[in-house]
Amino acid sequence: MKVVVIGGGTGSFTVLRGLKDKVDDLSAVVTMFDSGGSTGLLRDEFGILPPGDVRRCLIALAEDNILRQLFMFRFDEHSSLQGHSFGNLFLTALTEITGSDAEAISHASKILRIKGRVLPVSFDQAHVCAGLENGHVIKGEKNIDIPKHDPNLRIIKTWLEPSAKANPDAIDAIVKADLVVIGPGDLFSSIVPNLLVDGIPAALKKSRAMKVYVCNLMTKPGETSGFKASDFLREILKYDCTPDLIVCNTAKGTPILLRKYADQNQFPVIVDDKEIAKLGVKLITGDVMSAPELIRHDSEKLADLLLKLVR
Repeated sequence: MKVVVIGGGTGSFTVLRGLKDKVDDLSAVVTMFDSGGSTGLLRDEFGILPPGDVRRCLIALAEDNILRQLFMFRFDEHSSLQGHSFGNLFLTALTEITGSDAEAISHASKILRIKGRVLPVSFDQAHVCAGLENGHVIKGEKNIDIPKHDPNLRIIKTWLEPSAKANPDAIDAIVKADLVVIGPGDLFSSIVPNLLVDGIPAALKKSRAMKVYVCNLMTKPGETSGFKASDFLREILKYDCTPDLIVCNTAKGTPILLRKYADQNQFPVIVDDKEIAKLGVKLITGDVMSAPELIRHDSEKLADLLLKLVR
């Protein structure tokens, strides 16, 4: 079975970790428009594509050994490399040596002996822009992810500046897939940017794969404050992407844990099944959460549910 996961950040990491030992042909199509943290610094200094989301996907698919731990290592505040991860620096060095982002990822994949492929959604340099309901424009993934504006303002439109063309290998993987998993992840900084790339919506339309959108567990200030599951889905539909199914979690975190999230203005996403039905997308629900200390999707539970949908 050929499975493609579209997204970025910890969401893609979680899905890929669950699927990597259950699927023979697994590809990660990864957003390439990050602009914050170590990734943003390296992007600005070296003019390379941001390596952070690629690094996370490589780690998710890597063998569990010392090399994987090395790629995960992050320098602390006592180092002149404070904030940088070794994996980001390694990918930057490989890009400088080979002169190609694609070659750097290919070599890193072989070194880490990953199970699957990591495919940048595009090799074009671009930034995510968001138009807010008050008319203001936010430029840069970092400024969407960590808002400096009123986080209660809704994002009404997003675009790439300049526009970006899809990586042909990403298009090919989507078209040939049996299952395409979109999300989970930050809606406007990890998921939607992939759908803004020229060629990706057309590839999704052409593909005969079952297309599944995995909805987030919690809302996020600055991106999805007050969102219900149908609101997430409406945004996905805006960008010419129509999933066959939406997967929503039904499990709940402990009261203590939920209070911690509420203190950060993050709340469980309400599954409004009647509104979802109006959008013509089938709703699948289940316990796909792992919440000992953090509310996250559980890799194994989510992978098992996704594979049951196509078997």
